[in-house]
Amino acid sequence: MSKPKHLSDGNVPPFREGDRGKLPSFGGAGGGRKYEHLFFDLDNTLWDFDTNARLAMQETVSQLKIESQLPDFDSFYHFYEQVNTSLWEAYRKQEIRKPELIKKRFEDSLAHFQIEGIDPVEMNDLYLKIMPRQKQLVTGALETLSYLKSKRYHLHIITNGFKEVQHAKINTCGLAPYFEGVFISEEIQAPKPDKRIFKHALMNCNAKKSKSIMIGDSFETDILGANQFGMDSIHLQKNTNSTDTPPVFTNLSQNTDNIPPTTPSFKTGIIENLTQLLDIF
Repeated sequence: MSKPKHLSDGNVPPFREGDRGKLPSFGGAGGGRKYEHLFFDLDNTLWDFDTNARLAMQETVSQLKIESQLPDFDSFYHFYEQVNTSLWEAYRKQEIRKPELIKKRFEDSLAHFQIEGIDPVEMNDLYLKIMPRQKQLVTGALETLSYLKSKRYHLHIITNGFKEVQHAKINTCGLAPYFEGVFISEEIQAPKPDKRIFKHALMNCNAKKSKSIMIGDSFETDILGANQFGMDSIHLQKNTNSTDTPPVFTNLSQNTDNIPPTTPSFKTGIIENLTQLLDIF
């Protein structure tokens, strides 16, 4: 199956039929079409955050000329990732606000390596300026979106993050032409897994819950969030050893592990790469 060329003129390239694997369908009874609205996560579902964030940090460190003050880049980046992950968790729980997050993640990292003379807020600003310029997508993203668009599905994004960064990522890497709606936690003031962001997205798309499905890589924010809202979901489980995945999660079956008993009925499934969606829809 050929991969569409990278978007440059705002047009969606045509999907070309090819060989497919064997996966059960998420279709309706009698082979009918169950879903009309497909909601995607952005980071590490479509946009390769792990690769792009690392590249952006390497360029940031280089521009600030602090390599000589570090034992090595990997040590710095590993420490930063730990601090950043912890702060984002606190931010999602509304325990801290954006200014504290963006300052402290660099403040703590610079202090740990005893780097002086660098303003943590200015370093954050540079990093966030560089990050959206990175264009690496998750394998199969454009191919999959082209196919779904050709089938006239309504495609949308629900993502946690800062509005200026997330919009820039989507526009820079060629994802924008595929999506009708983009819903960012900072704009809505409700990060996934909060039910309010899912409710807001569906209401703005005039989408019925029964005709909608969430596709994402994070079990906690994407899958639990959608399921607790009563919305079907598909988990992109690229790393089966990840601690972010549930202990039991059967492909395309009713899952009750880790779900509160008051959660509405839903269907959920697992894929290991995006192109498996071609077999499902």
